[in-house]
Amino acid sequence: MKAVIPAAGLGTRFLPATKATPKELLPVLDKPVIQYVVEEALEPKGVDEVVIVNSHEKPQIESYFTVDGGFEQTLRERGKDVEADKVHAAGALPVSFVYQNEPKGLGHAVLCAAEKIGREPFFVLLGDYFVPDHKMCVRMAEVSAAHKNSSVIAVAPVPAEQVSRYGIIGGKRIGSLTGCHPADDEKPGAVWKVDRLVEKPSEKEAPSHLFIVGRYLLSPKVMELLKTQGPGAGGEIQLTDALERLLKEEEMYAVVVDPNEGCDTGTPAAWAATNARVALTRPSVREAFIEGLGNVRF
Repeated sequence: MKAVIPAAGLGTRFLPATKATPKELLPVLDKPVIQYVVEEALEPKGVDEVVIVNSHEKPQIESYFTVDGGFEQTLRERGKDVEADKVHAAGALPVSFVYQNEPKGLGHAVLCAAEKIGREPFFVLLGDYFVPDHKMCVRMAEVSAAHKNSSVIAVAPVPAEQVSRYGIIGGKRIGSLTGCHPADDEKPGAVWKVDRLVEKPSEKEAPSHLFIVGRYLLSPKVMELLKTQGPGAGGEIQLTDALERLLKEEEMYAVVVDPNEGCDTGTPAAWAATNARVALTRPSVREAFIEGLGNVRF
């Protein structure tokens, strides 16, 4: 099984920094964001390769995931074996690349990986969000296996006044993950059978308050549908539109996750907050980070 990570965007929210450095390589402490996502993608059983949908304008990403024996040797000659091991581990991850040459939307980006995916189910992980404990995709795989390998999306509750910002699901709760006993339909662990997908509905039109958080486990049928998917919102090929069509042919499920389970890096403010969050939960840097804040008051 493969996992797809779209990474061809320009990163305009982070300009001017991203003029020279792809936003996917901006670090969260000592690792770039995209490495956290790749490691998360490799966690579910059966995932043996990550396909990054890149742009030819960002060769730095491909360079990062390539073993550099010369650099590693230099580090070891200087007594930096721990650092050399980390560099080697990143370069040796099972990552391959395809290219999106035009900004035609998320659906088009996923379609660019069709040849790599073949006729197998696949994960899609958006690259500006990562889950530190790697368990979200594992739970999605469990739900899929329990429902004849159907497509599964991760969703989380959002306040009613914010539904117009997101893709929202409709359907009903049919159960919960093993060991989870949600008190209501929108508690983490609840499993829904999806019957609608609505992109950025008004509060009045929203079929629920559950939004798609950027983690998908999809049937290979999605690739077939994307090949004939016309432009949608913004004139782009939208993955959500293809998933709506999928509902007419196959069952789809959703698992509710804690909205705070993952770390957002999609904006400068969110990226900075994620760095702080990770620093505070990593014992090796926590004290130095707090000390470095000095007299900052919030």
